[in-house]
Amino acid sequence: MVCDRRFFLKMGAQAAVSALFPLSAMASINRLFIPERRLSLYNTHTDERLDVCYYYQGRYHPKALKKIDYIFRDHYSNEIRPIHKELLDLLHAVSITIGDGPQFHIVSGYRTSETNAMLRRKSKAVAKNSLHMQGKAVDIRISDCDTKKLNNICKRMHAGGVGYYPESDFVHVDTGDVRFW
Repeated sequence: MVCDRRFFLKMGAQAAVSALFPLSAMASINRLFIPERRLSLYNTHTDERLDVCYYYQGRYHPKALKKIDYIFRDHYSNEIRPIHKELLDLLHAVSITIGDGPQFHIVSGYRTSETNAMLRRKSKAVAKNSLHMQGKAVDIRISDCDTKKLNNICKRMHAGGVGYYPESDFVHVDTGDVRFW
């Protein structure tokens, strides 16, 4: 990498912005230094696995994103919706923090409004306007990572909502406003 004046000015501007918008800055820095982004996923309800590189050569790749959308689908209705790239990048950042390319177990990905309403009738913990219905949230666990540790890692990202559900052994992450429960 050539270290010229423009590079240093660009890095300085990104550092300044990172104080105000940490996820945006992280994504910007990722584009400079991380040539590819991979995720290893396992859907706990469908027993499907996916190890995919969804970002490389400076762009997101539609075929990989479609595979991700499929594994994140509503397992009750089999309906598929696009999963927001910011959520994938957040999972990728968590993966880098944990190291060794952990496999994310998807407990709940995308949900239709009908599925969300059904789950709300069963549990008060399900939000009426859940970000799961917009492809902006996922409930996860990682086999070799205690969910309390995973919760703390996700909270330190300050990239969206993080909910800790120790009784169900999962952590909710979303790309909405930063908040914790």
